[in-house]
Amino acid sequence: MSTRLFIAEKPSLARELAKGLGNGTNKDGYIEVGTDLVTWEYGHLLENFAPDDYDEKYKVWRSEDLPIVPQQWKMKIRKEGAKQVKVIKKLLADADIVVNGGDPDREGQLLVDELLEYLGNTKPVKRVLINALDEKSVKQALADLRDNEDFAGLKNSARARSYADWLVGTNLSRAYSIAGRNAGFPHVLRIGRVKTPTMSLVVRRENEIRKFQPVNYYELQVDWLYMDKVISSVWQPCEEEFNDCFDMDGRLLKQDVAVAVKEKIATSGEAGIVTCREDKEKQELQLLPYSLSALQVAAGRKYGYEPQAVLNAMQNLYEKKLTTYPRSDCSYLPENQLAEVDEIMGSLLGIEELQEFCRRAKTEIKSRAWNDSKISAHHAIVPTREKADLSRLSETEKNLYLMVAKAYVAQFYDVHKYNATKITIECAGETFTATGRQIIQMGWKELYASDKTSAEQEDSDEKEKLLPDIGEGESTAFHEAHIIDKVTKPPKRFTPSTLLQAMKEIHKHVKDKAAVKKLKSVAGIGTEATRAGIIDSLVSSGLLKKDKKYLIPSETAEAMVDFLPDELTRPDMTAEWEDGLEEIKEGRLDVQTFIAGKIDGVVACVEAASMLHIAPAADVVKCPICGKPMARRKGKKGYFWGCSGYPDCKQTFPDKKGKPDMEAKTGTGLTGKVWDCPKCGKSLRQIAGSKGLFWACEDKDNCGVKFSDYKGSPVIMKCPSCGEGYLRKVQGEKGTFWSCNRYPACKTIVENVGENE
Repeated sequence: MSTRLFIAEKPSLARELAKGLGNGTNKDGYIEVGTDLVTWEYGHLLENFAPDDYDEKYKVWRSEDLPIVPQQWKMKIRKEGAKQVKVIKKLLADADIVVNGGDPDREGQLLVDELLEYLGNTKPVKRVLINALDEKSVKQALADLRDNEDFAGLKNSARARSYADWLVGTNLSRAYSIAGRNAGFPHVLRIGRVKTPTMSLVVRRENEIRKFQPVNYYELQVDWLYMDKVISSVWQPCEEEFNDCFDMDGRLLKQDVAVAVKEKIATSGEAGIVTCREDKEKQELQLLPYSLSALQVAAGRKYGYEPQAVLNAMQNLYEKKLTTYPRSDCSYLPENQLAEVDEIMGSLLGIEELQEFCRRAKTEIKSRAWNDSKISAHHAIVPTREKADLSRLSETEKNLYLMVAKAYVAQFYDVHKYNATKITIECAGETFTATGRQIIQMGWKELYASDKTSAEQEDSDEKEKLLPDIGEGESTAFHEAHIIDKVTKPPKRFTPSTLLQAMKEIHKHVKDKAAVKKLKSVAGIGTEATRAGIIDSLVSSGLLKKDKKYLIPSETAEAMVDFLPDELTRPDMTAEWEDGLEEIKEGRLDVQTFIAGKIDGVVACVEAASMLHIAPAADVVKCPICGKPMARRKGKKGYFWGCSGYPDCKQTFPDKKGKPDMEAKTGTGLTGKVWDCPKCGKSLRQIAGSKGLFWACEDKDNCGVKFSDYKGSPVIMKCPSCGEGYLRKVQGEKGTFWSCNRYPACKTIVENVGENE
């Protein structure tokens, strides 16, 4: 019998695969199940070569070395993965068939395939796709192994993305960090295809808030009486008649206009005549089950959870076999899972919070969520058949499980139906409209009736007010009128969850409108698995800061958006990338052609960075030797300050509470005192040397003149013989004398010179 080697993406998945295959025996780094072997990775066990792995010279960041483009891409084993790679290599030699057990997505496909290539595998490879870890789902997947070659496009697209991100991250981070270093930026400026546009969203939102000017505007509301019932309406002005009274968004800016109309209606004595009544039956389809991003946004709004916390909790629920694969970008379900509905609903019936909803559910209903054409590698996140004991879950896990479960149960409720009414009333030549809504069938919204906040309930009550049964041509009597003072509000700062939503809906933030359709079709920038981590990394790197629950940009982030080219700060580039990656996935484009295009773009950006002049910040600390900005750096013994002119200028200072300690006796012993150099016009710096104080020009390469010190000032005396050099004090064997600093070209010696002359 053939020996099959299953390689799972992580140990937890390997354990479930082994259970699905039968009773196994734990070994060192793998599980033996009869003739089958199950081993695992820990995510990616390999990583791309770093620049200095290709050449030692790249350890130092120099603009003349850019761009760095590997002639042949190479990978190396991660330090923490060396032992497991040895285990897999040994098992591979004994196997007849290999089964790729990576997660069912782009990266999951690549991380197993790249290891097999690295180890030189020639055995046939199959693919198992696991979307849920309950026993029945695992066994179904094991009975439906695919040919791994069918997923070559997925692997190639992941590899192309990896190479292209390496090119952009490596070259542009170096190019713009060098430019920033010359302007005194203390940090490495990390440039990323997704990270930089995400950071830019926060910067641009902050700029919008700063520039925002509140605008006062007015709304005239008029109430009418019809058979003892009140109809509340809003004035609909004719903008052509009052064209100078409105802004571009149709808001009334002049209160006196509203006052005049109010008085006109109140004193006209005319009835309000209904000129039009529209009644439309409308419906809202069932809320779709959650993708990861949709769940992160909803949980952020409902509970204030940050995206990474949601992902972590959903990973726990997945590993506890209570929910399906968490990193899903899909909100639909395969039709073959309709066969599992009764079993899943039976498990949910045992949960107190869901019992009544489950009893009233109609499992014969097939909502729009069941759609095979919308399924790729994943389906929506839903509960599994496992019975959940909510008492054993954390509060976050419990809340998220109930959100996922409730969305699933909602699929078996009727659609929400209501009657939307709009009435148009005319009086004294003016037009007013009133709207109302009457619920016909609550449907799936029953599950969410208790979830509304007081503000949401008030808004809902306003929308759902019932209008009287009045027909066209009937009259109403004026009751009262109110002028409502309103003011425009600035845009809200992003929270982590709303920033994640903006990443997913990035088409709303693009500059190039041609990219809108592309970005909409690829569901934004980043992936379900990476968006939360990207936001976290922007915060941990200091580019974004937290102000309570909101995100604000750092000064460095704002400066980066100012000087980086638009193609790096806008998401348009990702639209073009994702188009190419999709073509690779479908086999219509090869990796080499895709990467060649990215190299051209990197070369152009590197050239632009080399010509970029960034103005130093007003509060930047300048080097007392060469005048260039000082930058705070981290060395083996902690933080210190070094000149941005390194290696031409090697001036350093110790760090003292985030500032350079210029009074410390280090290296050259600079005191901080400055004088104009009489030779070149630059600055002389006072230095505390081993034999006392002296002065030296900051431009030591082109000028290099030095002077003695007398009571805190340089002694500047022209040589009386050559007229070009300057006299300097020299301590000889027989005492002190003065000589020309042009020695040996000028051998003038002067004795008994008074230092006060």
